[in-house]
Amino acid sequence: MSIHSPVTVTVPATTANLGPGFDCIGAALTLYNKFTFTRLSSDTPWETERAVRIRVSGIEANQVKTDETNLAYQAFLKLYNQIGHTPPPVQLKIDLDVPLARGLGSSATAIVGGLVGANQLAGEPLSQTEVMQLAIALEGHPDNVVPALLGGCRLAVRGDAVLKEWEICDIPWHDQIVPVVAIPNFELSTQEARQVLPNQVSRADAIFNIAHFGLLVRALATGRGDWLQTALQDTLHQPYRQALIPGYEAVQTAALKAGAYGVTISGAGPTLLALVDPMQAEAVVTAMAEAWQEVGISAIARSHSIDTQGTQSAIAPAI
Repeated sequence: MSIHSPVTVTVPATTANLGPGFDCIGAALTLYNKFTFTRLSSDTPWETERAVRIRVSGIEANQVKTDETNLAYQAFLKLYNQIGHTPPPVQLKIDLDVPLARGLGSSATAIVGGLVGANQLAGEPLSQTEVMQLAIALEGHPDNVVPALLGGCRLAVRGDAVLKEWEICDIPWHDQIVPVVAIPNFELSTQEARQVLPNQVSRADAIFNIAHFGLLVRALATGRGDWLQTALQDTLHQPYRQALIPGYEAVQTAALKAGAYGVTISGAGPTLLALVDPMQAEAVVTAMAEAWQEVGISAIARSHSIDTQGTQSAIAPAI
């Protein structure tokens, strides 16, 4: 049975890769975008001309498309196409707290928000796993959309190569490891960040990342800061992407001096992620922001917790 009351979908930001876990691991953060879908009645004056009306508020709202090409709305249409139903005309209200093109999964929030909103309005014809599979297909890789949907820290592994199904593994995250993000005021597109990566890597580099990723999983679970210091290193993407992020070395050095266990690029960047002990979090926040300021770049740095709930949806009560 379809839903006629407004549906609000709250989706957490994510930080992906975590150093050596390129394209396969990510964690949800306590930072959110909200998407409210309201089904419109047949007597809506503009319905014959447009299938959607989009209003956007929050940070960088003027950069979000408000026509049918909006990513959240495209995901909304994708789910209705998947179930073979005609999508209803809707009003979509987007409230943004996750900055765009900064490596914090803003596109993943749009994809997940659109899919979950459509699934709710359609009466939940798809399971959470089916919604997840659609999200991965739309995003192209699982490291952001999976934790955005499910919450926590998640490892996604391709299972059946023929059916293209995914195995999802929950990675324990010790409560004494605090994620600190330093978000500069410039964008870096995922496409640009991928273009600098080599098409092939050496056996030595592959072995390096396998070993470090194994250590990363154990370090996150146990809270071993000394292990994190080693585990966050990688050879697959960060050495190539650092040049795209002005001030990278200065911010990394400042965070380490302030007590961070390690610093890594969040997603495709340019946001930098530091993992720290709770007692050092405030000092690391200040050090990272000041380091970027000293090289002429304005940045917002703040500590977060790991969101464990994932995407949440709420249906407004009938009046």
